[in-house]
Amino acid sequence: MGALDGLLVLSLEQAVAAPYCSSRLADAGARVIKVERPEGDFARGYDRVAKGQSSYFVWLNRGKQSLVADIKDANDARLLQAIIAKADVFIQNLAPGAAARAGFDAAALRARHPRLITVDISGYGEGNAYADMKAYDLLVQAESGLAGITGHPAGPGRVGVSVCDIACGMAAHAGVLEALIARGHDGRGRGVATSLFDGMADFMAVPLLQFEGSGAAPQRVGLAHPSICPYGAFATSDGALVLISIQNEREWAAFCAQFLMRPDLTLQTGFETNNARVGNRAQVDGLIAAHFAGLTRVEAAIGLKAAATAYGFVNEMADFARHPALRRVEVDSPEGVISLPAPPFTLSGGAPSLGPVPALGADSTAIRAEFAP
Repeated sequence: MGALDGLLVLSLEQAVAAPYCSSRLADAGARVIKVERPEGDFARGYDRVAKGQSSYFVWLNRGKQSLVADIKDANDARLLQAIIAKADVFIQNLAPGAAARAGFDAAALRARHPRLITVDISGYGEGNAYADMKAYDLLVQAESGLAGITGHPAGPGRVGVSVCDIACGMAAHAGVLEALIARGHDGRGRGVATSLFDGMADFMAVPLLQFEGSGAAPQRVGLAHPSICPYGAFATSDGALVLISIQNEREWAAFCAQFLMRPDLTLQTGFETNNARVGNRAQVDGLIAAHFAGLTRVEAAIGLKAAATAYGFVNEMADFARHPALRRVEVDSPEGVISLPAPPFTLSGGAPSLGPVPALGADSTAIRAEFAP
């Protein structure tokens, strides 16, 4: 039994943000009907690496039913309205204004169905100069300032996953759960609205506060931390990169005494406090880099553990694929079983059983018969 067993979700969705939200509802037991165009969610065509299927699609659409429908077709629109009349949650992330023009305005739907929870996902929200602009993950990484503080000093960089989409999907999921709890108190649905920009703006709170408080934005420092030193990656003699993090002066003293074998460093000018070390980063990092260069990966790990220093190796994907902390789940798909990272939390009482990835329109006939208006 999932926490959301018995709930019905209709989702006019595509790509990443809305499918992320609805996939988590499906993981918890909700029945999710995914509405796709005749050609399918365009994320089905992003790549073909998951047994001939899109890696994005199999990740974000397990446990859903696929209904092919055209919201501009009068008969299909009536079908979707009939499903909404019985639904608990309605999600859409169509182009700005498209859902409302097709008769699926969130406020109007809630007026007709007071228990309905609606979720509107957009690129930049409403009521601003960007409201009508198309928005994709990398565009929002750039617009939100994330790319400006990410990468090497030579230039801005992209975070290597769809972090704006994921942040937005997480926020939408949290909003749905909060609205469900509130409905349990008073019986009324709520409207949830979020955007890719909103999700990343929340993530960008600290850089924004730093800029507005000091007049200077955090600098791009690659695999280092703009406000803490030492906090960065250093090469070992056998080619590994180990990233260390010193969070306070107690840890710095232990690192100097037990790893660098230089307890005197804590008293030297430019090394004595974090602020001093940040201002003296080149000399601090240079001394540490020279020490790591004389150690193998194994020797570095032994020494860092002895000093109780937080560290991690800069892994490639092959290392991640066999990482001892990586939990996996298997889901069925039209082309066979796919192994995915497990949902990012566990509940006592056993892991949920995740449903299969649907073929395009796999459930159209049954759903049309069930909800025929």
